Amino acid sequence: MNVDDIVRDALREQAAEQPPAAAGFADRVFAVRRRRRNRRIAAAAVTAVAVVAVGVAVPLLDSGKHDVRPSGGGGVVVEKKTKAHPDQSPPREEISVGGTTLAGYFVPETVKKTAETAVYRRTYHLLNPRTGEYARAADWSWVAVAPGAKTAVVLEQDLPASRIGLLDLTTGTVARWIPVDHGVGGLAFSRDGRKLVATTYTKNPDLLIKTQDGDDWVQERTSSRTGFYVLDVASGKGAWNEVKLASDNGEFGSGFLNSRQDFALTDDGRYVWAGNPMGDIGKEFWDLKGAKVPTPAQDRYLEWFVDAGKSPSGMLVAGDFAGKKWKTSSWIVDAATGEKTEVRGQQLLAWVGNKQLIAWDIGKNDKSEFHQRLVLVTVGSDKEVPLSGFREGNDGDAGRWEPLFAQP
Repeated sequence: MNVDDIVRDALREQAAEQPPAAAGFADRVFAVRRRRRNRRIAAAAVTAVAVVAVGVAVPLLDSGKHDVRPSGGGGVVVEKKTKAHPDQSPPREEISVGGTTLAGYFVPETVKKTAETAVYRRTYHLLNPRTGEYARAADWSWVAVAPGAKTAVVLEQDLPASRIGLLDLTTGTVARWIPVDHGVGGLAFSRDGRKLVATTYTKNPDLLIKTQDGDDWVQERTSSRTGFYVLDVASGKGAWNEVKLASDNGEFGSGFLNSRQDFALTDDGRYVWAGNPMGDIGKEFWDLKGAKVPTPAQDRYLEWFVDAGKSPSGMLVAGDFAGKKWKTSSWIVDAATGEKTEVRGQQLLAWVGNKQLIAWDIGKNDKSEFHQRLVLVTVGSDKEVPLSGFREGNDGDAGRWEPLFAQP
């Protein structure tokens, strides 16, 4: 029985036997994403929620006549000085390695709306490229940062939103709004920053409801996802494509999706993809017009709950938790052969060139799997370089910050 089978069985069993697991659903995924599982995937699988890559952006543009490519070519690592602050958590000053930049972070909280409903809300702190410091941003519900970390796209509160803002990270002001006819709940840039994928919903994907015993907040049991836009960033133009939900979308049926299950572009920009927690291979792919396509060969090892994704060269894929050679470690997978190599790091977050990654990891003698800091790890090396201070508290606790990365 493979991992997907285990997860599907665990979801169904837990749904039938007990109330759902505790909150923190939005922006949380399978326990494999944040926890040292000791092979016990089933214990927390029900808390899965998609978090598609939100770490890239392009320079602000006045019209479609400008070149939208970020300087450095998008995906080409530029040799730059490492900026680390292992005494800061959350960070106050810029953290970056080899052109990969911690462009910001958010602190989540649950905000009660009615006696029976609440919203998972993010408070963003974004890097000002001029000052090199992180500052609290305006009241955005969603932020995606583009390559070069000069620009972001934002959504206002009260999702789904009717417009998308292009935010200048230096001034903190929206330079242009892109109106949309279908409400948007999530955004993700293409690898080169030219395109933007906007996931559409009929309801707020961050809405939470009370558990049966009324002691906690959980995600809704059905998805309201309707489809996606693929937008040209320079012009703001693009078409909406419908993606229909399975008839058994709710209550952990075979068509179950998390209430937030956003789309993203593959690295080559040819396809749109998203996680499918109950599917046979855990993910689905579509062409840019919304037609379902088979899994591309070069993307068959992608995991939707692993933020780092593919290396800039496309030859390696950041994988799941390993925990064999080291107490906390992850797999690096050869995109062509599926061969696995173990690398330090509890959770892989972003590539730095083709041999290094930024990851969450615990300290050498830590007993808590949640006492994590950002570190730089290298394929083929035992060495870790601390980049930030440690996060305190357990997973889902108030005040634990979540990073946003931008590639060069």
